Amino acid sequence: MRSQSLLSLMLSIKEQIHYPKEILIIDSSINTETKLLFENNKFDNLKYFNVDEQDRGLTKQRNYGVKLVSDESKIICFLDDDVILTPDYFKNLIETYTKYPDALAVGGYITNGAEWIKASNKKNKDKFYFDGWERSEPSRFRLRRKFGLQPDTPPGFLPTFAHGRSVGFLPPSGKTYPVEQIMGGVSSYRKKVFENLSFSIYFEGYGLYEDADFSLRIAKLGKLYVNTNARLSHHHDVSGRPNKFNYGKMVVRNGWYVWRVKYPHPSLKSRIKWNLTVLLLTTVRFLNVLTTNKRKEAFTEALGRKAGWLSLLFNRPKTDY
Repeated sequence: MRSQSLLSLMLSIKEQIHYPKEILIIDSSINTETKLLFENNKFDNLKYFNVDEQDRGLTKQRNYGVKLVSDESKIICFLDDDVILTPDYFKNLIETYTKYPDALAVGGYITNGAEWIKASNKKNKDKFYFDGWERSEPSRFRLRRKFGLQPDTPPGFLPTFAHGRSVGFLPPSGKTYPVEQIMGGVSSYRKKVFENLSFSIYFEGYGLYEDADFSLRIAKLGKLYVNTNARLSHHHDVSGRPNKFNYGKMVVRNGWYVWRVKYPHPSLKSRIKWNLTVLLLTTVRFLNVLTTNKRKEAFTEALGRKAGWLSLLFNRPKTDY
């Protein structure tokens, strides 16, 4: 249901130095706009599929698409439909597998997230520093630091009590960084990964954190990297996203699920810190009702977070890993 965003992505793919040998569009639209898009705009090596209701949803559609990939393919890339690539995106992404032959997965780098600059000698508690670079520290992390709840791992690695820093906290240094989590909408994997793994059907519909779950399971088998030279921009399209109450529930419940994939038997200290962080961030969202213009969104998301946390008392997700 995002035909115009998808067209912008496809136009950026058309300009790639390293053009894909095969492009699969797995469309769950309930109208014909996306289908008509590809009837009126031709792209080389493209195959279009519209899935029925039983195969709709992010993880289902990805698993559906993997089964259709050509036998000759060695690397499978996934892209969200609301991203735009730089011309050398695929070139730099694929070259990472040559430079790092132990890589099972490589993620791209989103450039329009935070503003980074080379770090100054003077340290500022309102800044986040990494590898000689600095960016503004989000308020939620500044608040967590005051309560002793800051992450105990670098970006791209899941802390012992979850609630970590995403790969968005890696700087635009041009380097390739080892991680254990990559973003699903800008990801790539060796095809052999799918001989033993698939995306979890626990993450139905919108599938929040499905990429973290899949990454963490791959990390048990081998190495993952983010190449900050494989660049693209992400232009959030609001269509197709869940309402804020359901989103809030997913933040907590799916976050708990992913945490237990990595740490099935966390320590008592980690359990306490996980719950305290959830309660702190939920409180922040309630207070956002007073500090933001989007008061209804803040309130309904906070209610969803609270409902998700309470549901864990009697109905916890089942992890099979």
